[in-house]
Amino acid sequence: MSNKPQSYASHAKIDPAFHFFVLPVLLINIFVVAYLLFGHPGIGGVWLLLVSLALFVLAGRLRSWATHLQDRVIRVEERIRLAAILPEPLRPRIVELSDSQIVGLRFASDAELPALFQRAIDEKLSRSDIKKAITNWRPDYSRV
Repeated sequence: MSNKPQSYASHAKIDPAFHFFVLPVLLINIFVVAYLLFGHPGIGGVWLLLVSLALFVLAGRLRSWATHLQDRVIRVEERIRLAAILPEPLRPRIVELSDSQIVGLRFASDAELPALFQRAIDEKLSRSDIKKAITNWRPDYSRV
């Protein structure tokens, strides 16, 4: 886990073992099995190709499930944070945020959160727009 400063440009997380080893090996495996299948057709080759495709899809879904779970946790954490930080007149408006907006706000510092919250609701900012608007980035080193 790296504790390098984060910003909009550098906050995306790459897992070298997953992105540069597991996925490429599974993808290459599909091509190798397909090549062997066309050279030596048979039910065993078809089965190996199906298993290879299933493993590749599974790897992608595992990553997707992890990030969706992370987003659920972030939504809970950020709703609690918003309720603690926002001034009373803004607190009832927390329910107006989309899940995506809540996830985007997690990187905003406590000081800029109320103003950015207001903008997110009023201007219907996207997750990306919210992240781009953050001036004092609050890093998240525990993300998936």
